[in-house]
Amino acid sequence: MKFINIAKDPVKILFYLVRKSKKMFLPEDIFVKLLYKSRMGRKLYLDNPKTMNEKLQWLKLYDRNPLYQDLVDKYEVRNYIQQNIGEQYLVPLIGVWDRFDEIDLSKLPDKFVLKTTHDSGGVVICTDKTNFNFEGAKKKLSKSLRNNYYYHGCEWPYKNVKPRIICEKYISDGPGSSMLTDYKFYCFDGNVDSVMLCIDREKGDPKFYFFDKLWKLKRYNIRGKNAPEEFTIPKPDCIDEMFKLAEKLSKNIPFVRIDMYSSNDKIYFGEFTFYPSSGCEKNILDEYQIKLGDFINLKLAYNIKNREDNNENN
Repeated sequence: MKFINIAKDPVKILFYLVRKSKKMFLPEDIFVKLLYKSRMGRKLYLDNPKTMNEKLQWLKLYDRNPLYQDLVDKYEVRNYIQQNIGEQYLVPLIGVWDRFDEIDLSKLPDKFVLKTTHDSGGVVICTDKTNFNFEGAKKKLSKSLRNNYYYHGCEWPYKNVKPRIICEKYISDGPGSSMLTDYKFYCFDGNVDSVMLCIDREKGDPKFYFFDKLWKLKRYNIRGKNAPEEFTIPKPDCIDEMFKLAEKLSKNIPFVRIDMYSSNDKIYFGEFTFYPSSGCEKNILDEYQIKLGDFINLKLAYNIKNREDNNENN
């Protein structure tokens, strides 16, 4: 059925061929315009972007800060975090390998997390090694190692990231919990507007809400818009520190979403995401897409681009 749906749409055929061949058959600006039109159902205006989604597409094309390549690499980013906020915010690393077959499974702890370093979604969680499907993990992660995420949405920082597998310590929200809440901070050059978090995952009915620094609900999405007037959820004890860390890590970056975790009263860094939903975010209402878009200073990215061009010319 998936193949039939692709075959009926020439644009989807093009995207499929780009992903499979790992070749960009057309200029990047044309690719992102087609991607945006296909996913959002409307034309992308790169000459005068207004919404957050539109500006994220612009940033894909024109904000080519080489630092971003290390920041999306789940192994290399550890050095950046250690140098800028401290090793204590890193999930303990168990190992790193180029191929799944290099992993000595007998030496892994009873619980662990395996991740590919170069893409999105290449994650396998083990909560009980005695019942863990190692063959299934090998199949999933080996497939991820062959993937180049750049060809999915023209997210250029991923293009040259070295594919590897890392193993990290398993962490959860605390005793009795099998889930891990991730706190997604929306950051604009050191200004953290809000954090998005999810509740009720364990119930199979995940709900996303946005909160500001004062822990007031931001009605950015349908769920938040329809929430009762005084709606709130318990404020995490460490959220103020998380906001400060996100501010520091996002300085001089026009936009980035920074994910963090809290486990047993400790804060852990998760990842940098430069283009949530590849710049085709449908969770945020149109009126707030405009508001968040106003926070993105494209001149900052342009200045970065100019500095790189000047360095090359010199």
